[in-house]
Amino acid sequence: MTAALVRFLGLSFAIAALATSASAAGQTLSVTEKAELPVPPAKTWDVIKDFDGWQNWHPAIASTDITKGKGNSKGTVRVLTTKDGAKITEELLAYSKKSMSYEYRITNSPLPVTHYVSTIKVVKSEGGSTVVWTSNFKAKEGTPDDEAKKVISGIYTAGLDNLKRLLK
Repeated sequence: MTAALVRFLGLSFAIAALATSASAAGQTLSVTEKAELPVPPAKTWDVIKDFDGWQNWHPAIASTDITKGKGNSKGTVRVLTTKDGAKITEELLAYSKKSMSYEYRITNSPLPVTHYVSTIKVVKSEGGSTVVWTSNFKAKEGTPDDEAKKVISGIYTAGLDNLKRLLK
């Protein structure tokens, strides 16, 4: 092999490696957590339905301030303040009383994620109701994907576990 061919092959492998790592770094991640509750869907929905009421059921949330819009209307913006003082700004993208679900996105937060969009939904199940909380997002630069997923999963689990305690 000539030196030029070796350099060319080396450069080709380097470019391929960079392209692979660049596409992996920005990949969309997802998390889904579920909770089975022994109560009818309407009772579960009544607890979680208010976009401005998470402090009533999620143990990490101290307060909710609406900064734009009103209540459960599309476009409403809230600032969640956690019990440790962190602030998370979110916008309501869709709300359906009929399907007992809403979708929102994070616009600003200290969480290790970007491009975060989430849906929380209540569905009927054999034993009563199931809350399904799902999201798609990307890990912030410098955050491993597994770490970002673990943080989001932990937030969901804390809220869903508390719902189980509230709705025994």
